[in-house]
Amino acid sequence: VQLQASGGGLVQAGGSLRLSCAASGRTSNRYQMGWFRQAPGKEREFVAAITWSGGGRWYADSVKGRFTISRDNAKNTGYLQMSSLKPEDTAVYYCAADVTVRPMVISTYSYWGQGTQVTVSS
Repeated sequence: VQLQASGGGLVQAGGSLRLSCAASGRTSNRYQMGWFRQAPGKEREFVAAITWSGGGRWYADSVKGRFTISRDNAKNTGYLQMSSLKPEDTAVYYCAADVTVRPMVISTYSYWGQGTQVTVSS
């Protein structure tokens, strides 16, 4: 499966953005989906994940209450709604997917999108 992330941009602190992750190729499998981010000079970190059905969702403590992960399987697209953005949310955001994952564990995802830059100004 191929993943294409989009929706990043420059936003002021307190603002909102919605990231999208469009899947193509072998989308008939029931992929779990995750979002990760990597700030300059830092390791890539978990942000949020969602099961294929949407019944299971996980969030990093740093984004709980501010970010919402969702998906539309009919459109083969996942979303990350980001609100109350902070400068520390600035990073390249990546979507990832696989059939069987440990949601917060980067190494369990086989398929990755190219990343989309999110910059939050103070």
